[in-house]
Amino acid sequence: MRLKSAVPEARVRLVFLGAAGVGKTALIRRFLHDSFEARHRCTVEELHVLELELELEPPGRAALRLRLELLDTSGSYSFPAMRRLCMRHGDAFVLVYSAHEPGSFEEVRRLRDEILEARPGAVPLLVVANKTDLGPAPGAGEAAARLPAVVQREWGVRHVEASAKQGHNVPQLFQQLLGQISPLRGRLSPALRRRSNPDSLPKEPPTASRRRPLKAPSCTIC
Repeated sequence: MRLKSAVPEARVRLVFLGAAGVGKTALIRRFLHDSFEARHRCTVEELHVLELELELEPPGRAALRLRLELLDTSGSYSFPAMRRLCMRHGDAFVLVYSAHEPGSFEEVRRLRDEILEARPGAVPLLVVANKTDLGPAPGAGEAAARLPAVVQREWGVRHVEASAKQGHNVPQLFQQLLGQISPLRGRLSPALRRRSNPDSLPKEPPTASRRRPLKAPSCTIC
């Protein structure tokens, strides 16, 4: 993470991790474009870059210019080296599982352990139960109800229920995670104000997004 002291600017990379099909890409798409695509497509790794202007508290303080990088990772086990690099170089992590399939939480548990092994010490984490619009699968309601307590009480990590399809709690999850990052802590207002840049919030899939070629070195992104 780079922070320029002379100018209120910062760069932050959020890494989205979770099993395939839990909605990592859908959450990012909802945040960037306020849209939802029902068809699932496999992601290898994509980096989305967005410049934001954050309103600071108390009122009257100059806004902070933030370069926000959203790294959308594969839910496959085929790229372990790439995933480890992302864990070492991310500033904060969003661990996503499906509220409809509580079994996908086991991948979140495994990823958390892997992050803590790669990054000893405190690291900003947020666990997101996506697809709340579907509700738990038949017979899974009791198991799903226990998961927030595991995350919040046992792990000491924030848990957010969201729906990329409906847009429920999507801006809030970004706000909660950014609020855990040291240069931003205590400086965020209740709303994010996007820069008045026509390229900062494209209506179609982002032209500023970079899809990494499969043969490119992992370090070019991470």
